[in-house]
Amino acid sequence: MATFSFELVSPERVLFSGEATQVVVPASEGEITVLANHAPFMSALRAGVVTIDGSKRLFVRGGFVDVSATGLSLLAEKAVAIEEINLEKLAGEIKNAEEDVRDAKTGEARDAAVEVLDGLRAMMAAARN
Repeated sequence: MATFSFELVSPERVLFSGEATQVVVPASEGEITVLANHAPFMSALRAGVVTIDGSKRLFVRGGFVDVSATGLSLLAEKAVAIEEINLEKLAGEIKNAEEDVRDAKTGEARDAAVEVLDGLRAMMAAARN
């Protein structure tokens, strides 16, 4: 199969930079499978799993995906390899986020806390699959 250039970058580090034959991306419109010579597009990301060549899995939350003639670029607000997720630590973060939702004083603060909680729960679901 033909390959294309793929780069996944978070504020902390580059998680993947190389050639891929297939990448499944959790775009805001739904999961999109990108192959070589895919039509160009841009999309926001939703919380979910990026799968590279059917085997390497990374959790992403927030950011953008850009498919162009030169390849695929994914800029994520948060990204971590599934095997690096610490379930105990994540469970604690979920508990804290649930408290933040309960303690929110304004609708705006509650909405922000719910968004964080939803992302953490999505990460937990990804780590367990």
